[in-house]
Parts: sequence; structure tokens; C-alpha cells
Amino acid sequence: MIYLISDTHFNQKRIIDYENRPFNSVKEMNKQLIKNWNNTISKEDTIYHLGDFASGNKSEVKNIFDQLNGYKVLIKGNHDRCNSNIWWHDIGFEDVIDGGIILDSFYLLTHEPMYMNINMTPYVNIHGHIHSNKMEGNQYFNVSVEHHNYTPVAFDRIKAMYKSDE
Repeated sequence: MIYLISDTHFNQKRIIDYENRPFNSVKEMNKQLIKNWNNTISKEDTIYHLGDFASGNKSEVKNIFDQLNGYKVLIKGNHDRCNSNIWWHDIGFEDVIDGGIILDSFYLLTHEPMYMNINMTPYVNIHGHIHSNKMEGNQYFNVSVEHHNYTPVAFDRIKAMYKSDE
């Protein structure tokens, strides 16, 4: 199966206050995010992380990465861009993407929401970056952890929401 998530911000204390996350510490946040991930994602699943994965040095980030199930693809977010694609490959990501990709000929996966006008129909932009905020319109689906109980979202669930519109 395919899953999507964004804005985990592992190891980042500021995000707890910034987004009013329900955690008392970075350790508690990391532990819950890892638990939710692994309770959802099997080793055989593919997960697209739509940016802002983690803060820290290479060994700190790799320590988090190595605890997570799945075949992992990173679409780099604004906080990930301070490191090279090679750095992220060394962490263990199977693929690292600087911009966005089209999945299943219909879904644009990006970190930041893209401007979508009426002429871009029928595409849906699956994105992160804006955390607990939402974009107006049916052409957007925010996979920031704040919207999904800090848990990855099944791609099939997203596709089912748009099936009647295709």
C-alpha cells in the first residue's frame, strides 16, 4: 500500500509550541510519531514524506529514520533543503525529490501547496507545509500530521474521496 505524511518535524522542540502539538517534550513527540507510523506502515508499504522530516545532525536523523517502517520517499520541504539529496540518501531515503511528482496520473505531490486554478482540473494537490491550516477548494488535500492525528494517511483513502469527481 501507499501512504502519505508531512511535517513530522522529528527532533524539533519549537514545533510543539508553534503548532500547539499535544506533547510535553520532543522525546514524547518522537515516540508517538514513530509508534503511529509503525502501527500504520508495514515494511512492505511505500510512504511518501512530503517534507519537513526531521531536525538534527546526520546520526540523530538517521536514528529516527531507522526506526520507521516502509520504503520511504522524500519530497523535500523547506526545512529539508538545507541538506543535499545525497545527505538524505545517506540517511536512507530510497528517493529524494526537490520539487514534486504526479502520482497515479491525477495527484500532484508537493511540500508547499501549489496554486491550482479551474483550468488545472482534474488534478488534486496533496501537500503539507501549512500544518493545521487548510487551503480552500476541493483540489487540495493536506497531509500535515496535525490533520490526521499524527499518523500517515492511506493513498486509497484520499483517492476514494475524489473518485466520484474523476
